[in-house]
Amino acid sequence: MRVVHGPIEIAGQMGILSKGLQDRGITSAAYNNFHTYLGYRDYIHNVDAFEIEYLFPDVLEYFDAFHFHYASTMLPEFRDLPYIKALGKPMVMHHWGNDVRTHAVASRNNPYVYTGDSPPPEQVHQTLTALSSMIDHAIVQDYEVYSYVSPYYKHVHILPIAMDVTARAPSYPSTLETTPLILHAPTNPAFKGTIYVEAAVERLRVEGFPIRYRRIEQMSNAEALALYREADIVVDQILCGSYGMLAVEAMSLGKPVIGFIREDLKPLYPEVPPIVSANPANIYEVLKQLVTSPLLRHQLGEQGRRYVEKYHHLPVVIERLLDIYRAAGAVV
Repeated sequence: MRVVHGPIEIAGQMGILSKGLQDRGITSAAYNNFHTYLGYRDYIHNVDAFEIEYLFPDVLEYFDAFHFHYASTMLPEFRDLPYIKALGKPMVMHHWGNDVRTHAVASRNNPYVYTGDSPPPEQVHQTLTALSSMIDHAIVQDYEVYSYVSPYYKHVHILPIAMDVTARAPSYPSTLETTPLILHAPTNPAFKGTIYVEAAVERLRVEGFPIRYRRIEQMSNAEALALYREADIVVDQILCGSYGMLAVEAMSLGKPVIGFIREDLKPLYPEVPPIVSANPANIYEVLKQLVTSPLLRHQLGEQGRRYVEKYHHLPVVIERLLDIYRAAGAVV
């Protein structure tokens, strides 16, 4: 089987999934036309929209299955979908969150959610209606995203964020560290709740707690990962209600993670993630607990590493992805 991914890279996932498929002996290529300072390059062809459109006739002929990402396809206005469908080639659409998140749905179970960087709800509805008229199978990373797309597609599959966990050794926080380093890496400060995180950090400083704080932004993913290794505490997003790539990366390094996990979502994970849940109302108390508990930081780091090995390790995720391809009609 030959699989093509495109056209928008989110958190390195197109390249990671493509690598995992190649490791299984499956031909896989990823074409990305969304370029950012994060600098994802591994197993990805970084091109522009014009190149993708130029390549499409050859792609259509060569590949057996199409794995689209972030509510986008290879041609403008989804003009490629009728051609693919006419040939009977399997398609899946991988939604990642901000491409489909609407405030009306998100706020039902979350008073803190930020949707300012999502498309208008009318546009989301129009996009999902158009896509689901041609594509039967959608993929989401968790049940937070599931709620936005499930009314549209015939089948919605849960596929955890993927990472080659064994490619990096853990660096657990020292139980002897008395001045812990808190790291926060907001690609979008408004979405991550950075203003509340930094207010809590400043309050701890004013009250005399010995802490160090670093805000990581505008650097490549490789540079950021090198800094995550030095952290004693990593703060992810505290508004959305679920966890993202930063949390997975931090847990893989054996770091304790703070992030907001909605109570109604916890039973829907295969097991409750070892993430210390915090939101704007209690981020100060949660940070204070970890700042003053070096043993707890170490224990949470160990739990997080075990969790990502069990649920996010690339070979584990690829097995689930292959099942999804089979369900969509691919011959694997």
